[in-house]
Amino acid sequence: MQAFEYAHPASVKEALGLLGSSWEDAQVIAGGTDLISLMKDNVAAPKRVINIKGIPELNGIRSGAEGMTIGALVTYDELIENASVKREFPGLVQAVDDIASTQIRNMGTVGGGLCQRPRCWYFRNGFGLLATDKNGKSLVPNGENQYHAILGNDGPAYYVHPSSLAPALIALDAKVRLMGPNGPREMRVGEFFQIPKSASEREIVLQPNEIVKDILIPASSRGFQSASYEVRQKLTFDWPLATAAVAVKMNAGKVSDARIVLGHVAPVPWPAPEAAKGLIGRPLNETNAAAAGIAALAGAKPLSKNGYKIKLAQVAVKRALLRVGGGPSEKGAE
Repeated sequence: MQAFEYAHPASVKEALGLLGSSWEDAQVIAGGTDLISLMKDNVAAPKRVINIKGIPELNGIRSGAEGMTIGALVTYDELIENASVKREFPGLVQAVDDIASTQIRNMGTVGGGLCQRPRCWYFRNGFGLLATDKNGKSLVPNGENQYHAILGNDGPAYYVHPSSLAPALIALDAKVRLMGPNGPREMRVGEFFQIPKSASEREIVLQPNEIVKDILIPASSRGFQSASYEVRQKLTFDWPLATAAVAVKMNAGKVSDARIVLGHVAPVPWPAPEAAKGLIGRPLNETNAAAAGIAALAGAKPLSKNGYKIKLAQVAVKRALLRVGGGPSEKGAE
């Protein structure tokens, strides 16, 4: 790890004053579950590390007429244990509870979860976000791509987005609010992520001189029932192979509105609006849930070694929907 300055601001204003114009100048640390490992592997080497854990205005969960506000520093454990979150948005609890590491749930934060870097082994071993060789040719299409993208993978990015929380927030139409030197700005969580087209771009639209302040789940999403489901190789700590987050509104036993968002299958959380539209006017049963799963993966383009992920993602969609409908959703359901 390279030497760096360390700062511990007490306010957002002070923190913004310590940031720079590039990611090499300074980076923010909260739980540290991602940045520390990146620095140890020399993938990141900021000249200054800014610890924002002591900033009160970035913490707390509040419910009001506008909706539910979740501070960027709220930990996964705090999210899981919050009574209002459990009652209003169980899909968030399920998404975070699937993170099978007590240490990460205790240290990881909501803001950090959205800003974490891809887990692609090419990226983590110094081949860059787009995983290219010295001649600029991508290593992924004909390489070790069994954990890479099956959607949104026309290139040059093939990694999968690492957040389990982001799909659940997108399904709830949540917004992320940022603070920067020019004041606040906000956007839908889905707009926070982007597929980079060049090595100079990042996978998020956050600028080096900005920080995530909080997340707002609008009051309109309280009318939806939410659920999440993840598939991974083992029950102990492991990165998911595919996830699905859904939000469904029911009327007289039939779906009146629906949102489906896939995770860990594309470089960004991947909405499936056509699959969701196909549920409208139908009861939420096993047949219709399975059909939605198939529809959600209709555009999948597997690489040489990851075609198995299509079935896993289909099953994740089906089981997430059945969690909402009260049917079978656990292992053993096809």
